[in-house]
Amino acid sequence: MKADLSGRSALVTGSTQGIGAAIAQGLAAAGARVGVNGRGEDRVAEAIETMAEAVPDGEFVPVAADVATEEGAARAARLLPEADILVNNLGIFGSQPALEISDAEWRRYFEVNVLSAVRLTRTFLPGMMSRGWGRVQYLASDSAVAVPAEMIHYGMSKTALLAVGRGFAKEAAGTGVTVNCVLAGPTHTGGVEDFVYSLVGTDLRWEEAQRAFMREYRPQSLLQRLIEPEEIAHLCVYLASDLASATTGGAVRVDGGYVDSILP
Repeated sequence: MKADLSGRSALVTGSTQGIGAAIAQGLAAAGARVGVNGRGEDRVAEAIETMAEAVPDGEFVPVAADVATEEGAARAARLLPEADILVNNLGIFGSQPALEISDAEWRRYFEVNVLSAVRLTRTFLPGMMSRGWGRVQYLASDSAVAVPAEMIHYGMSKTALLAVGRGFAKEAAGTGVTVNCVLAGPTHTGGVEDFVYSLVGTDLRWEEAQRAFMREYRPQSLLQRLIEPEEIAHLCVYLASDLASATTGGAVRVDGGYVDSILP
């Protein structure tokens, strides 16, 4: 099986590092013209340079814009109009005691993790529907289903994405456009390394810290290790392709068996 995205254009939000960068690189390797998004032009340029080394034939478009704002979303649409594939990867996370999360933090998590994706979907979905082909994805999380006690504001935002994805899939019914959520499990990124060390302490080597984190905070994982970003990207590339033409309205898991249920 080979995912062929030749002739397609994609926008991956928050794609200068981590999971987003892996998805952008994977889509480019499959032939798509990929918009690489971040808030700063220099950071976007650096990310594209790194991706181009890995995918020499890839076509990358710099999309420097803060897509968590209305102005940023409009700028992204100007820089990459008529995207065929929209991967809403942008997100923030962090741990905080439940009773200490302020109103401002609740709003910030909803604005960045949920409303940014809704806004971009409203921007790009009509064009996909009129052209009769398109793919919209939302990077959710195992935390959408198994909400962590130490980050319920993050879990709330990812649970909301499941409803958003299902709802927009109904809006696109019968048009040739598919809309899905991807439930990613605990994944190895730079930001997650910082998060792990904040919970288990900084006096451990990374491999020891990772094992301690999985043992103490994510014992449900059947992999018993963090997932690599490329493993998330493989599923996203598949869902973006014609191979996944009958998969829509779903919450598709690449969680390392973390969620202890048959269905999410």
